[in-house]
Amino acid sequence: MTATGSQLLHSLSHRALNTKESQIREASRYCVKYGAINLAQGLPDFSAPEALKAAAQAAIEADYNQYADTWGLAALRVSIAAKMLRDNQVTVDPETEITICCGATEGLNIALMTLIDPGDRVLIFEPFYENYIPNLVTVGGIPEFLTLQPPNWEITAEMLEPVFQKGLKAVIINTPANPTGKVWTRAELELVAEFCDRYNVYAITDEIYEYIIYEGEHISMLSLPGMIDRTIVVNGFSKTFCVTGWRLGYTVANPTLTAAMRRIHDFITICAPTPLQHAALTAMSFGRSYFAQLAADYQRKRDLLYSALKDVGLSPILPKGAYYIWTDSSVLAKDSNLAALRLAQEAGIAAVPGNCFSDPNREQVTGLRFCFAKKDSTIEAAVEKLQTFKL
Repeated sequence: MTATGSQLLHSLSHRALNTKESQIREASRYCVKYGAINLAQGLPDFSAPEALKAAAQAAIEADYNQYADTWGLAALRVSIAAKMLRDNQVTVDPETEITICCGATEGLNIALMTLIDPGDRVLIFEPFYENYIPNLVTVGGIPEFLTLQPPNWEITAEMLEPVFQKGLKAVIINTPANPTGKVWTRAELELVAEFCDRYNVYAITDEIYEYIIYEGEHISMLSLPGMIDRTIVVNGFSKTFCVTGWRLGYTVANPTLTAAMRRIHDFITICAPTPLQHAALTAMSFGRSYFAQLAADYQRKRDLLYSALKDVGLSPILPKGAYYIWTDSSVLAKDSNLAALRLAQEAGIAAVPGNCFSDPNREQVTGLRFCFAKKDSTIEAAVEKLQTFKL
């Protein structure tokens, strides 16, 4: 590095120096290098619904190409409010409690920016979605990790008590969860809600996989007694409607929290893409049969990949929701990075190493995440490769 480069490095902000590159996106990149099948990044390799694509094209043709209302297209907010009542048993005001933003990723960021000051502690359940750590870095939050154990990833009051006693500002809950597929039960959410009430803690719930459930039911923390004023729901359209590149998400929270998030959102992105908001109205009109078929299709893909991973000698955990399978990787290598590299090189399959879902200070992690949001032909090709791979 040149002297100038070194000086520039020293001048970078704490958040820039402590935000690492995404291992999920990196895993997708080395698919090309090794000619591997991409079961790493959580993006479908099949088409979005035809009606949704046609709606987006029609919106662009109709010249819905300028700024939308900063808080989101009014009709879309009304549709989300109707969905919240129908599917989550929560009554919300679309005028004051819903904000359309650029993906659930922005939603989580503006939630943290609204609640967290430097030094505030935030509880994260491990394994966790990779984004949560860099999201906290940007606001100076301190992660408090609580490690859940396979295969059920259960929580208890005995586990929660010591970490809440440390003094938390918020807790992040992802249900259904990435990368484990855990679907939080009502009893577990009620237990967390009890602790949030006792210790005056906010809950940020990442519910992006709400409709991808195989066992159990989706319960929004916002619907639980006492949580309406201390919960921010983060959700979006990416996973349910196979449009991860549209970057269309939303938040739901009480008027005070929403007003604060809207002020931050306004100066970060102004508004989510206007024509895609108009197209999303079509998605909101899909009937229950769409969601039932979505879950059924993913369950078939899950079962196919799960059996292949088990047959090859790994120890996959059958997910109850989302579209990932988590497995121990110690039979491949002593470290998850080495395990992922070996799998890509020798089997021609890319998975995400488990250390990106774990406490960065953990010395050794043995786990891999496989994504099955793929065409049947993609999964079948991966299964064939696994059948010829020797541990």
